[in-house]
Amino acid sequence: MRALDIEGAWVLEPKVFPDERGSFHEWYRGAEFREATGYDLTLAQANCSVSRRGVLRGVHFSDVPPGQAKYVTCVRGAVLDVVIDLRVGSPDFGRWEAVRLDDDTRHAVFLAEGLGHAFMALSDEATVVYLCSTGYAPEREHGIHPLDPDLAIDWPEGIPPLLSPKDAAAPSLTEARTTGLLPAYDTCRAHYRELRG
Repeated sequence: MRALDIEGAWVLEPKVFPDERGSFHEWYRGAEFREATGYDLTLAQANCSVSRRGVLRGVHFSDVPPGQAKYVTCVRGAVLDVVIDLRVGSPDFGRWEAVRLDDDTRHAVFLAEGLGHAFMALSDEATVVYLCSTGYAPEREHGIHPLDPDLAIDWPEGIPPLLSPKDAAAPSLTEARTTGLLPAYDTCRAHYRELRG
């Protein structure tokens, strides 16, 4: 696993073994995960999302604690996966980083609690699966508008974004910060230290 530039985010770039039957790769290894992050991934929920080209999901995040860490990969098609630092007080606050996830390279992304997550389907259809450290809890789940000009995420040109009504109505980064919706960097770091215990 390789650390991304945003603290708390990593990308797995596995070795894929292709042959005449297809291919094989390990998309998660506990020991490698622990070595990179310093703790184990607690698995509370696994999600599968199927999206047609242009579907834009996110930016989603949860209250910390407990937050919701995610380990994400694209098993069919391709997506542009984006991690956004939403932790107020972080030196990277408001910064984002994008990784292409597809069924060729088989990369996966891990993002710690407190980071925002979004992705856009680049192929005609894309299937994304992700492991979550906590289960879905609507009262703790929040969003930021993925087309917020203050975030200025560089979504692919020529693909009109298709958002859910909920994501289209999400507040801007500034609105979320002003209303106290965003997690605090210090709280997140304390939570990470507790996980590394």
